[in-house]
Amino acid sequence: MQKIDIFISMKHFLFFCLAAALSVRSSAQTAGTNPTYPSARTNQPTRTNQTSLPPQTICNPIDLSYRYCLDTPSRREAADPSMVLYRGEYYLFASKSGGYFHSADLQHWDLIPSNVLPLEPYAPTALVIDGELYFTASGIHTIYKTNDPGHGDSWQLVTDQFPFTETDPMLFLDDDRRLYFYYGCSDRQPLHAVQLDRTTFTPIGQTVDVIRANTQQYGWERAGDYNDKAAAPWMEGSWMNKINGKYYLQYACPGTQFKSYTDAVYISDHPLGPFSPAKNNPFAYKPEGFACGAGHGSTFQDKYGNYWHIGTVTISVKHMFERRLALFPVIADGDNNLSAYTGFGDYPMIIPQKKITDPRQLFPGWMLLSFHGKTTVSSALQDHPAADAVDENIRSWWSAASGRKGEFITVDLGSPSTVHAIQINFADENTTIFGRGTGMAYKYVLESSVDNNSWTVLADRSENTRDAPHDYIQLQKPIKARYIRLTNIAVPSGNFALSGLRVFGRGNQMPPKAPATYTVERNAGDRTSVKLSWKKEPGATGYCIRYGTDSNRLYETYMVYDDDGVTIRSLNAGLPYYFSIDAFNETSVTKGTAARKID
Repeated sequence: MQKIDIFISMKHFLFFCLAAALSVRSSAQTAGTNPTYPSARTNQPTRTNQTSLPPQTICNPIDLSYRYCLDTPSRREAADPSMVLYRGEYYLFASKSGGYFHSADLQHWDLIPSNVLPLEPYAPTALVIDGELYFTASGIHTIYKTNDPGHGDSWQLVTDQFPFTETDPMLFLDDDRRLYFYYGCSDRQPLHAVQLDRTTFTPIGQTVDVIRANTQQYGWERAGDYNDKAAAPWMEGSWMNKINGKYYLQYACPGTQFKSYTDAVYISDHPLGPFSPAKNNPFAYKPEGFACGAGHGSTFQDKYGNYWHIGTVTISVKHMFERRLALFPVIADGDNNLSAYTGFGDYPMIIPQKKITDPRQLFPGWMLLSFHGKTTVSSALQDHPAADAVDENIRSWWSAASGRKGEFITVDLGSPSTVHAIQINFADENTTIFGRGTGMAYKYVLESSVDNNSWTVLADRSENTRDAPHDYIQLQKPIKARYIRLTNIAVPSGNFALSGLRVFGRGNQMPPKAPATYTVERNAGDRTSVKLSWKKEPGATGYCIRYGTDSNRLYETYMVYDDDGVTIRSLNAGLPYYFSIDAFNETSVTKGTAARKID
């Protein structure tokens, strides 16, 4: 990936400001009252209005009001997302959310509750038919519709006699107005499809098997965080797209609790098949980084015609179904190539305001500045030290000893750097919330300093009322800072805890050198596996392996921090591959050498 510089013209500035003024569901927060600081700090901070400009970027995991589950232990969840563009706005339906989400811009989201829809079943799906939005979910006989999804109680019952109560349903309307139903979720059975009558929703013809697991051939179907377990995969999460006359049937595997949770694609000339696996599988794969997993999702077009994939991120610490959502741009470049681009997929990403030609253009080049930064905290639980807030692992977290006002964490970036954005990922330590309730907001003050002495307030959320468990703040203007401090005012429940205090921008180091030489060894006994090794270059924080089955389409990516090798076990055993290794640090990304082929 090449370094990209982003310039925003005054015209675009005015456009963004006008859009924010017109948005009736903007979630932007205003500055509140002065916070109380720990007594050891005697410097009164100065204030700047850094949060007045609405963000042009987002950062995964998506910042939604993830509902706390109804059962123990107390933890948040959303998964299995279905995204629909309806009348120029986005509606997102996800498992166990206690409602569904709405956005006008893919940046700001509000929750729409409903007393009509059955919202507890897993894997809801939605579809536009004849100008109305239809809804169903796993294990129910009912289908609903509305022409006013902005009001949660506007849904009307279409039928309570739907003959299928299968898990992970998906409805697809073809160009010829024929309706199809895809379903299945099993570690033993294949995925299925059948045509439906568009009026009665009864089946037309026979159900067909469309995709079966083949772990001997396809490494991405193997279980485990690193596709290294022998357990049978769960084949689930069907989603259909028709692009340029071809039918792309997505499916998820090997399991929602694994970092390797992925969506792969089979292609056909007909909606019921026969289907063949795409050469560039897996379609959406992100096993490393902060937010891992991209499976059981949906692929949709935005209002400008750009394709996106929204998938499921695993945490799976407190419970297997502790999950989040992530959004990735999709490459659809002809020759049956369809890929969700996950390179630097949990770094800031631009939401475009027009049709783009390459999703890789959406990376603004803001690098992670806080990785393994020196931390200072007010207190810490023994099993959740301060270092866990900056280790790029959503499954670990720092926790203060309490949730009291004044608990804080400071991160030292090492040297004064240019800061563009900060993502604050809260963790659920000792929470006792179940479902939704009042007082769900995190309240805090975010500050910066060059010298750890004089502080400037970047965001004052001391009177915040919005639930933002993965709060992402893009600064109106970049600042120079070495220290970032987050001070607690109040948490909804439990302790003040963070799985990631992530600071993005540009450091002042020299660009890293990409590995001059590296080895690629394919496992002769298991061709789904390949081992890459390289010499660590001075100044490199990590490496991004780009690979694929076409030397000009290295769309698969695998991120490695602070190491000199990796084994990737997600290959198609029957195809050759090409590899290249980029290096990155706090300043930029240096593209690797020409792709190397391995048969």
